[in-house]
Amino acid sequence: MEQMFYENSSKYGFEETVVKLSEIIAEGGWKVIQVLDLQEIMKKNGKEILPVKVIELCKPDYAYRLLSDDGLRLYSNMLPCRISVYEKADGSTYVSRMNAEMLSSQIGGVAQEVMTNAYSDAEVFIKKVSVN
Repeated sequence: MEQMFYENSSKYGFEETVVKLSEIIAEGGWKVIQVLDLQEIMKKNGKEILPVKVIELCKPDYAYRLLSDDGLRLYSNMLPCRISVYEKADGSTYVSRMNAEMLSSQIGGVAQEVMTNAYSDAEVFIKKVSVN
């Protein structure tokens, strides 16, 4: 059985990984919608954690295919796509994401096509910053 989530080690430090991924995403024709700083959010709530940022990204052409069809808007909760960058106690930086290709295989049709394409694009972005 395939994994639902994947994790790769980054060849860069935490902040550099976030910056490089954001640049790679833009170069790939995608838009970075926002970068959520979960460490800062937790700090505001009195909790201390290691650095975690979630990059929310969107390719309008893909999103439009789902959002413009009432029968497919059900899947809007999967938008935008997300890539997480975080540090672990070992001091290394990691990148993770959901296996949208596997999930979409359960849906089929246009949703599967869109999510598989988005997943494939994200894999290319992540490979450029990954050790493995």
